[in-house]
Amino acid sequence: MIVLRLPGGLSLRLRPRALVVGLAGTLLALALAVLAVGAGDYPIAPADVLRVLAGGGSPAERFIVTELRLPRLVTALAVGAALGLAGAVFQSLTRNPLGSPDVLGVTSGAATGALVVVVAGGGSAALAGAAATGGLATGLLLYALAGRHGVGGHRLVLVGIGVTAILTGVNGWLLTRAPLMDAARAALWLTGSLDGRGWANALPVLGALAVLLPAVLLARAPALRLLEMGDDSAAGLGVPVRRVRVAALGAAVLLVSVAAAAAGPVSFLALTAPHLARRLTRAPGPNLLPSAVVGAALLLAADQIAQHAVAGRQLPVGVVTGVLGGGYLAWLLAGERGGRR
Repeated sequence: MIVLRLPGGLSLRLRPRALVVGLAGTLLALALAVLAVGAGDYPIAPADVLRVLAGGGSPAERFIVTELRLPRLVTALAVGAALGLAGAVFQSLTRNPLGSPDVLGVTSGAATGALVVVVAGGGSAALAGAAATGGLATGLLLYALAGRHGVGGHRLVLVGIGVTAILTGVNGWLLTRAPLMDAARAALWLTGSLDGRGWANALPVLGALAVLLPAVLLARAPALRLLEMGDDSAAGLGVPVRRVRVAALGAAVLLVSVAAAAAGPVSFLALTAPHLARRLTRAPGPNLLPSAVVGAALLLAADQIAQHAVAGRQLPVGVVTGVLGGGYLAWLLAGERGGRR
């Protein structure tokens, strides 16, 4: 265990294996980022990409890298990190591996907010704000329905499944009420897409990460680790259970909301990234930092697959994460069933 003493009496505890996983994931994400910026109809060598990022290169290369490809790349990294971190917090709070925003209905709530704007004929800025508002409203609804008796165990998951079913029906009805072109735009957004994303999409997610990532890591990670032992045990060790749950749940819902506003409800990433981080670190607890790093690398890799898997066509990134995440979950369940046998 490595303990970093920080100003203000705060400390950050890191396990060596988790630190190695985090550093390896960061290096992998950076390598994928350089390759992703250089790939496309106008290929740029990795050395030229690094030269452009350092301030050199030709005007054409600078325009392609900084104006066309870099904003999409940063959006992918930020959204992946936000979803990975939020998924780890949700799974830790519920003490359930299925406690992800997709299952609990937060992403469906963000979709409902966006579809309301589509039906009303609003623009892209209004759509992003409505998606964030819908996700936050769904989080408040979940806590109002399940938080009275605690959100641990299966309670929040079961309530979230019910809320997701309701919102899915509402979203289907909203699509039928939208004009044809707006409905097609909304359907693309609902699959999760990074196409045409710019700095206006990336900056809100980066701002949320800059504020919430240190707050969750420094102030809530030890308490979340104790909460996984149960509310009574955590309370006996001095953890203010209700206050920690409300703060952590609010941070996770806000991260999911801004991520959905930027890239749509990208499916399965918030479920897969914490699972994979936990298996790589082989450590109990929320594994917040590894989950964020793994989430960023996974979404960036999925975006590259979406762009180049089919010649002449670009798949929505949510399709790739859904297929890969669903396959990963099925493999895990099949492996657990075989182990029990």
